[in-house]
Amino acid sequence: MEELTWIQLVILALASFRLTHLIVYDDITWPLRTPFMTVTYTPQDNGTVIRQVDIRGAGFRHWMGTLLSCHWCTGIWCASFLTALYWYVPASFPLLLMLAVAGIAALIEQFVLNRL
Repeated sequence: MEELTWIQLVILALASFRLTHLIVYDDITWPLRTPFMTVTYTPQDNGTVIRQVDIRGAGFRHWMGTLLSCHWCTGIWCASFLTALYWYVPASFPLLLMLAVAGIAALIEQFVLNRL
């Protein structure tokens, strides 16, 4: 096996961050999460918003809801999947790079929003 460089590790980490956020939080993947959970947002008097997740069902359905509502839980699976994809399917590198660039863009956007 070839050695992983620092830049490859950073690309994998950023790709994992972006894929995890896409699965757990982004609106575009909400239809995938709907069978397993409901999410409500409650505005507070101080301007913050509380995100409340209610897991649906029992058994596998409840397990999936728990997994999909937890960025730490989903993150480990995304990291494992992307690492295996990188290792065993080298042609997947453009996908990983695209996710990494999107992850950097998301971090920059959050930084800018917090500065305004």
